[in-house]
Amino acid sequence: MSREGNTASRSDESRGPLQAARRQHLLEALQRDGWMRISDLSRQLGAAPVTIRRDLAQLATEGLVQRVHGGVALIEPGDPPTAEEDPATRPNSPSGRVLGMLVPSLDYYWPEVARGAEEAARELDMRMILRGSSYDTEDDGPQLARLVDRTGVDALVVVPRMDAPTSGRTIDWLAQIGVPVVLLERTATVGAHRAVMESVVTDHALGAAMAVRHLTSLGHRRVGLVVDANSPTRPHLHRGWLDAAAECDIDPRKTVEAVVPDVRSPDRDVFLDQVLDRCRETATTALLVHADAAAIALLQRCEERHVLVPGDLSIVAYDDEVVELLSPPLTAVRPPRRSIGRAAVRLVADRLADPERPTHRVVISPLLRIRESTTAPRG
Repeated sequence: MSREGNTASRSDESRGPLQAARRQHLLEALQRDGWMRISDLSRQLGAAPVTIRRDLAQLATEGLVQRVHGGVALIEPGDPPTAEEDPATRPNSPSGRVLGMLVPSLDYYWPEVARGAEEAARELDMRMILRGSSYDTEDDGPQLARLVDRTGVDALVVVPRMDAPTSGRTIDWLAQIGVPVVLLERTATVGAHRAVMESVVTDHALGAAMAVRHLTSLGHRRVGLVVDANSPTRPHLHRGWLDAAAECDIDPRKTVEAVVPDVRSPDRDVFLDQVLDRCRETATTALLVHADAAAIALLQRCEERHVLVPGDLSIVAYDDEVVELLSPPLTAVRPPRRSIGRAAVRLVADRLADPERPTHRVVISPLLRIRESTTAPRG
């Protein structure tokens, strides 16, 4: 079923205005007990936790309830401000809030993103709970549900897998969960009108175009592209490569365009040899290579085949994790990992401060770092 179909089939309980009966029951339960967990309210009222969270979010914007650590409490008219209300858990303040973050890996690329997010959360007096998923997972939903239900997070920064068969259901769930959600390095739309979700992304297409412009400024007219088969960044780099080729009046059909097999593939070295063979056949003098692991492997094949870098072949790596340490140090495009983590947390804080503000989509540019692996072509 399509995402729009899923949206259209939701029950009246989980969409539209807060039902009067459930609203009254929520307020009565809080008047009776003063403070309750969302799981308790869900059980007592027979409504899904996501429905309860959305209802409480609406009541909080009306100044009737407040989120406190681990649950929710009633605000009585005329009550003086309490320690919980001012300032730590005031509805429009990020201070004291709990931020959940789910990334697809805790090693490559994402640790620096998480560090940037943690820095921003600490500056805002927020507590961050980090969880790692996997690029191989078929469904992010269960882990996200555990993160929300067991930790009582007030907001989420999420890097969902967008090519999984369950991705539409996951995005639909995130859109209706009742807490601010920011997608990181991903974009998505929801509902029949394809409303956009809040997001922070790197302009990877711009990064690829910057690399091509740098190489053409050195005099290269055959600039190829080699990309990782399993990377979600691949289509953006391809688009940027094509756009820059058109801008610089070079023909991408006359050079190398290749997709590198997984690093675990036994055919990887054979494939890299074929890339170098194709460079010789097409007179390609420069390559943009994603990611660092592929660039390193290609540089090693060049050494074994006595292909000089940059004398015979200029190489620009995309990611810049470790290629500065090579000999020669590789020119590279560096995505703003720490900055996108910080920006995502700032978006969360702004959403908490103003729940009615328009959706924001932040695009951050990468950096081109010129080193010793690029020079003018021979002859």
